[in-house]
Amino acid sequence: MEKKLKRGTLCVQGGWKPKNGEPRVVPIVQSTTFKYDDSEEMAKLFDLEATGYFYTRLQNPTNDAVAQKIADLEGGVGATLTSSGQAANFYAIFNICEAGDHVVTSNEIYGGTYNLFGVTLKKLGIECTFVNPDAPEDEIQKAFRPNTKAVVCTHASNLTGNMLDIARIGAMAHAHGALLVVDASQTAGAAPIDMQKMGIDVLCFTGHKGLMGPQGTGGLCIRPGVELRPLLRGGTGVHSYDREQPQEYPTRLEAGTLNGHGLAGLHAALDFILRQGAESIGARERQLMRRFYEGVRGIPGVTVYGDFTAPERAAIVTLNIRDYDSAEIADILAEDYGIATRAGAHCAPRMHEALGTVQQGAVRFSFSFFNTEEEADAAVSAVRELAEE
Repeated sequence: MEKKLKRGTLCVQGGWKPKNGEPRVVPIVQSTTFKYDDSEEMAKLFDLEATGYFYTRLQNPTNDAVAQKIADLEGGVGATLTSSGQAANFYAIFNICEAGDHVVTSNEIYGGTYNLFGVTLKKLGIECTFVNPDAPEDEIQKAFRPNTKAVVCTHASNLTGNMLDIARIGAMAHAHGALLVVDASQTAGAAPIDMQKMGIDVLCFTGHKGLMGPQGTGGLCIRPGVELRPLLRGGTGVHSYDREQPQEYPTRLEAGTLNGHGLAGLHAALDFILRQGAESIGARERQLMRRFYEGVRGIPGVTVYGDFTAPERAAIVTLNIRDYDSAEIADILAEDYGIATRAGAHCAPRMHEALGTVQQGAVRFSFSFFNTEEEADAAVSAVRELAEE
């Protein structure tokens, strides 16, 4: 009988099962090749008749530990690693759809994904319908067509921090025979995600936000029973004479060499998250966010964007001060107060159009587990001083 591990144990031990004499903590494996005693063992590995490692571009113990740990944490059957969350979005949708298919998506999706769907998909013969995710269910239902293959949405907006009811959207998608693809770049590692309970078929993530890993890391996690066809081909290190990609996961979706050093850093970050507890990290970040929000929301001349009545949201606060240019405010905060923010459009053109902030942009404060109450209060004081000028 397989022992069911608690979430905290999975964070620390998931993806790596050391044998006698092997290190308790997964090592950073940098070797390109691996030694075997005879060619027959190597041949079985090359033909995917046996499991093991012989060429890092195909499989690597460090990379596999990262992928398996993420799959264990999010309830997926497996995970494929990429260079970013946007690359994961690309892989997910192009593995599901082809010319003649249709996609339903939210008008609040990340700007890069909006361009991918509104421009690139259209050129390749894949149609896309944008809907308001908060609209009544009967209105959203009208967007579905017989050829709808996927519903794609962002778990939380990177501009307002508003979080969607993923289970509601998943139920609608599955009622029409479509897969639910969720971009969790803003929430993975900082908000509870259960792919099974939420009805998520493919979860896309970046490593450098809530997961605290290096830039240049990301991936997608696949729910058990979901089959994705290969998109890219080549660079697997096995079956070199075959024209098709191997069918085994993760090789099926991984063509080329992964960012091994970056993924080793992501694995270390996942260990930290598991030791601290993803729930406690998220609660800490939201507590700081609420503290800052309560401090700035009543300041004359300050406009705060987003819904703060919901119990669950991303730990960000986006605002403007009077009619001041957001870039100028961000520069003053950095140079005079030592406060780092993000100003401008935030790759969210549709959201800025809806908010009426296309010309002004907005200033986003993002709160981390490593911030303090004193820093949140200092940020409130800085906003108040700028609003009074």
